[in-house]
Amino acid sequence: MKHKKGSDVHGWLIVDKPEGIGSTDVVNITRRLLDAKKNGHAGTLDPFASGVLPIAFGEATKLLPFVTGGDKEYEFVVKFGAMTDTLDLTGKIVKTGGYLPLESEIKEVLPQFLGEIKQTPPLYSALKINGQRAYDLARRGETAEMPERIVKIHDLCFLGMSSESAARIRVKCSKGTYVRTLGADIAAKLGTFGYLTALRRIKCGNFSIEDTIFLENLKNIEYVEERRKYLRPLLTCLCDITVIAVGGEDAAKLKLGQSISPKHYNVAEYIGCEAAAMLNGQLAAMVRIEEGRILPIRVFNL
Repeated sequence: MKHKKGSDVHGWLIVDKPEGIGSTDVVNITRRLLDAKKNGHAGTLDPFASGVLPIAFGEATKLLPFVTGGDKEYEFVVKFGAMTDTLDLTGKIVKTGGYLPLESEIKEVLPQFLGEIKQTPPLYSALKINGQRAYDLARRGETAEMPERIVKIHDLCFLGMSSESAARIRVKCSKGTYVRTLGADIAAKLGTFGYLTALRRIKCGNFSIEDTIFLENLKNIEYVEERRKYLRPLLTCLCDITVIAVGGEDAAKLKLGQSISPKHYNVAEYIGCEAAAMLNGQLAAMVRIEEGRILPIRVFNL
């Protein structure tokens, strides 16, 4: 029987992804650096972008949906007066000569993007159209109708002008928001063109930029065991989750995919909520509390 290379490593590594490298590349590099069997990332960052990239190892990969579904926060620079085909600095200039808005005009237009807004994802994106990645279609010169989506902008803050033609902006948004599209849409609302020249994620779910380690710093640590010290516990991504301490018999049932009775647990006020079922301080299962039963959603083998 063939065995997977690497060891059983469980937890979260929060990387400050550098510019010029893909998210999948960071996953592969960190898997080697920690000599791990399995890992994955929570939310793709474009190669030109930097910032918070949570990497889940081992059993933590089962919690990825709880992070990818959370809110994100970014700082970005949008350059006015021109547009690229990718809506960022990696693409080809397709429009020039646009109006350069004043600082006061930018401040005035930003509140119009708060709340639920409609977005059309950029053609250069990882969305699948008839089974093919949109960016593959774009690179072949094919056009495709991108499906409109509704996203939520919680906060949008003007941070200043980085040059006469470029503004720095911070956004807090729901999952699925394309910041490149947001930058272009802000420019369009101002009667001009725009594209992103910088994008940095400063928060992803419960993880912030203060939690990160630089990839180069991790590489410079000599021993694998020392690198693993930067791993965070599984439940770090769920700091505001309800916790239920279960007994061994109920934990065994949950791990078999069976529901358990809520009568021994004080959970009446949490009906309809998700919770973490813990056995002796270890995560046994993520559960949903329903009327008359506690149902396992994800089970863990730690």
